[in-house]
Amino acid sequence: MHYKFEKNELYAIHLDKIDPLGKWREHFFINEEEIYMCGNSLGLKSKEASETLDEILEIWKKECVGLWNIKNNKYFNYSNNLAAKMAPLVGAMPEEVAIVGSTTSNIHQAISTLYKPTHSKFKILIDDLNFPTDKYAIDSQVQLKGLDPKDAVKLVKSRDGQFIYEDDIIDAMTDDVALVFLPLVLYSNSQILDINKVTKEAKKRNILIGWDLCHAIGAIPINFESISPDFAVWCTYKYLNGGPGSIAGLYINQRHFDKTPGLSGWFGNKNETQFQLKNQFEHEKNASGWQIGTPSLLSMAPLEGALSIFEKVGIEEIRKKSLKMTDYMMYLTDETLSKYGFTIGNPRESENRGGHVCLIHEEAYRISQVLKDSKVTVDFREPNIIRMAPVALYNSYIDVYKVIQILLDSVKNEKYKNYSNHRGLVT
Repeated sequence: MHYKFEKNELYAIHLDKIDPLGKWREHFFINEEEIYMCGNSLGLKSKEASETLDEILEIWKKECVGLWNIKNNKYFNYSNNLAAKMAPLVGAMPEEVAIVGSTTSNIHQAISTLYKPTHSKFKILIDDLNFPTDKYAIDSQVQLKGLDPKDAVKLVKSRDGQFIYEDDIIDAMTDDVALVFLPLVLYSNSQILDINKVTKEAKKRNILIGWDLCHAIGAIPINFESISPDFAVWCTYKYLNGGPGSIAGLYINQRHFDKTPGLSGWFGNKNETQFQLKNQFEHEKNASGWQIGTPSLLSMAPLEGALSIFEKVGIEEIRKKSLKMTDYMMYLTDETLSKYGFTIGNPRESENRGGHVCLIHEEAYRISQVLKDSKVTVDFREPNIIRMAPVALYNSYIDVYKVIQILLDSVKNEKYKNYSNHRGLVT
């Protein structure tokens, strides 16, 4: 949709007044003296998340080990209960979703289950721009099969070092490729890959395909029912607001339910025989069978509250506002910052852009430090990227306006020159 924005402060205030999602800001713990634009890295805490965390702490205090048997075994089956809330966000059946582990451990779980290299079909195809933990896990799994990543990991290099090109990925799907693993939204610049096109082409070639949804879930609608990839993984602490290091998500397509998990554990055993404690693993034939150990209730509980907001608001409405806010941020950048060396590094087209805006400047790191001291939270990514996420559920249009003004002041008056280029431990 094309908007006719204006660059004055009163217009930003007007946008907030007519915002249908503006009331949800009150559901989050917000420091009104700061502007938080880092929800693509760690989402804010909601009151709902606080309530469900407090609830499990109180239950633990009162019930102790008996908590597993209360509320119709809710907490014993917590992964299944949360999967039912999560499944609509990926357009999957609840039985195909498990709330378990971390993003990286779930990559290991999926690859160890599905990757069965042969003499002629043994390569895993990935891109060279994805978040590095994905490659670390892939390299590790290849090595566990007795193969050398230099031979078995096929790295498709970006033409320009900025974007992933779907046609290059497809051209690399040669007969020796057994599996493809890609990000749906690229963490650095918010690029959305054409998941339908790439998945379809992988299937044509009898290649398994999985997706990393970490920067997509909770920001854009996803429909696995129609796309039908083999697996997917995601974290829940970014746009889903599950809390620092919160429990992750795993999608296993139902066509793989008969496969034994590569990493088996007692919580993947059938409920009926789990406490018979047999030495023979009896796999639960759905995604919950890919659980390994006892559910991490203190990590899962805030997610329950956080997901309740998504159930009420709907991902389509969230996406609509997100696109409008990022369009507005890009408009203000073009109008006020471009003359000072800022460029926009993310795709401008709505269908190709995720939930954050990527600003590029040769002094990006020092400018990010100005923002920090101005009580604006963003994150910096090497070599020259400032990532900013105006999150639909809790950011306002006046937030966007003020951040652009602070950026303008930092470069117009060269405030960044008062800061060192020495990188901190966490950027």
